[in-house]
Formats: sequence, structure tokens, C-alpha cells
Amino acid sequence: MRKLKKVFYQKKGHIAYVTIDNREKENCLTEQVDHDLWAVWRDFRDDPKMYVAILTGAGTKSFCAGSDLKDYVRRVAKMSPEENRRRAFEGPNLGGITKGINAWKPIIAAINGYCLAAGMELAMACDIRIAALHAKFGVVNRRWNVGCESGLTQRLPHIVGLGVALDLILTGRWFDAQEALQIHFVNRVVPRHRLMAEATSVAEQICAYPQSSLRTDKEALIRGLGMTLEEGLRLECALWNTNLGLRDTLEGPRAFVEKRKFLPTNET
Repeated sequence: MRKLKKVFYQKKGHIAYVTIDNREKENCLTEQVDHDLWAVWRDFRDDPKMYVAILTGAGTKSFCAGSDLKDYVRRVAKMSPEENRRRAFEGPNLGGITKGINAWKPIIAAINGYCLAAGMELAMACDIRIAALHAKFGVVNRRWNVGCESGLTQRLPHIVGLGVALDLILTGRWFDAQEALQIHFVNRVVPRHRLMAEATSVAEQICAYPQSSLRTDKEALIRGLGMTLEEGLRLECALWNTNLGLRDTLEGPRAFVEKRKFLPTNET
């Protein structure tokens, strides 16, 4: 993997810890951060020993305060219309994971502070969001005429509902961690000092499960968005059936029937 400059990447057991390390700019996304994250997510996806990733920001002030607009203007101004169209799904894209890469392994966002605009898009590309009590949120790009391009208009309504999504996107208002929990933008809120321990605890719980069915279930859920019920049922069944040749697929039910502990091999 290429040398990382703005992301710290550490593997412990089956958990990958991914930390945006651009704290001098509130962990904002820049071209360098995007490229680093793109490399990290591909490595996480392809490493068979990695089961779950935890994404956070360096320090305690910001998870990701959005895109660095100075870097954004510099990049976009020099691109042709054709290059800007290709940018939608080619290259690292925003945060490396908001589009253009399929990682069916679970990813947890440990939101340790400001989670604004593009930072919200990055958090929504994760599967579980755990926020520190002091975290703040907002589609603050509304103020600077920067539109949504990496998930705010598409993922947010699925997470919080259409009415709340319209409120947040159109007003650009700030909201705190407790409201984020109330509207289901985050799954749980914990004190600042407990954030990484809580995220690790959730990751360890997921790591203890068989991984094959867990991953196909995530894929079915994400790919099924927007499908009809019949299409979604076909997708779900087809993905599950890809696991039927794995030993764990029958070993799990056998352990239940025989009233013994199931020790997954985590074949994939």
C-alpha cells in the first residue's frame, strides 16, 4: 500500500482503526486525505484478516469538519467539465468510501467532534455511527453555495426520513449529538472518554460472529435500496445462496441443534 500522509491506519486483531490526521484543518477532507482513505479502504476490503473498521478523527475536536474549501476550489477550478463529470465515480472520491468502492465488511464511525457537511456524508457511508456527547453536526455547506455530491441527498432520507432530511439540508442548521440520536442519525451517544472503547466493544461483538452471512446481509440491504420488494427478495436469496458451499453455513445450525458452542471458521 502507498505511504499515507494524512491518515493513520492500524490493525489490531480483526479490527482496523482508521484515523483522519488533518487536525490542523479540523480533519477536513483534502485531495491528500481522500487519496489516503481510498488506499486504506481498498486494503481493508481486501485483507482477509480484517473484519471490522472503526473510522474517527485525530484529536478530540473534530471527526471531519467537511471539505477543505480552499483545496476544493483549487482542484475544481482547474478541471474541465469532462473531468468534473468523471470525478463522480472515478478516483478516490470524497473520503474514499462515499462512492465507487464496495466494502461489505462493517464500518463504524466514532464521531469525536465536529461532523459537518462532507463529514456527515463520510459518516453516513459507515454502517454504525457512535457519537461523543460533545459532537456537533450540520449541513453547513449551505452557507457557501456548495451542493451535496456524496450522499447527503441520497443516504440522509433513508436514515432520518424525508421530512427531517429536507429540514437539515435546506436550513443548514446545527444540531447536537442528542438530537442526532433522536432523529436516528447516530445509533448511540457516549461521553467523550468512552467513545473509542464503545466503538471497539461493538466491533468486537461483530468480529465474534460468522462473517460470511453478515457480509451478504449488508450487501443485500445496501443494494436493495430502491428495489421493489420482489427484486429485493431475489437479491437477498441469491446473495445468501452464495454462502451455501461454506462449512460455517451448516456448522452454525448444527451447533444450535446439538446445544454446543459454535466456533466460526469465518470462511469467505
